[in-house]
Amino acid sequence: MRKYGLIVCLLLTGTVQADGSGVDKVYHPYVQQLEREVEWRMTSIENEQLHRFGLGTAISDRWYIETSLLARDGEQSGLTIEQYELELKYQLTEQGEYDYDWGIVTELEKSRSDHDWEWATGLLIEREWGRYIGAANLWVKYEWGQTVDSEFETAVALQARYRYSRQFEPAIEAYLAEDTRAIGPVFLGDVVLEGRKNLHWEAGVLWGVDSVTPDTLFRFLAEFEF
Repeated sequence: MRKYGLIVCLLLTGTVQADGSGVDKVYHPYVQQLEREVEWRMTSIENEQLHRFGLGTAISDRWYIETSLLARDGEQSGLTIEQYELELKYQLTEQGEYDYDWGIVTELEKSRSDHDWEWATGLLIEREWGRYIGAANLWVKYEWGQTVDSEFETAVALQARYRYSRQFEPAIEAYLAEDTRAIGPVFLGDVVLEGRKNLHWEAGVLWGVDSVTPDTLFRFLAEFEF
């Protein structure tokens, strides 16, 4: 597995040509057996917010499945459901088994109003150095349908974080895609509740570093795990 880690490092330090998705979240390659969760994500871009409402469950110690509704909230349109999504994640290696931990996630997305589809597969990589943790998501996507051109796209999401405590972990994230070049601080943590329940939260602000990306983007996430 060491040679694969070297390949990934070379890819991430080289020139990235990314198309498609923008700021969302950084996935991790792990699946917790018997885990169930309700998830909400929100990305605020200028005068609108993009929301994702998801319900997921682990179906084994390696497989996790989630269904989601994707909605847009604009100044004039209000909250409107635009897409449906099915997501499947597989943990490839045991945590700590190799220098890098590996997983893969596949998503199938369908537009509500049009016969537009998007398929995406992401390679998930993570490694720990003491209290420091690095994660990378390498995406390949394909979209087709009535109102979009059939084409492949790629995207990259990166995260470096410091495990200060379970309740609070500061991080830096970067996103590279067709219409997005953004970087900024993100804070995350877990609130342990009674009955083996847990609330995971993330909040961050990212700044565009090119002329296409909006100057400021905010992202939030809350996962209730039970």
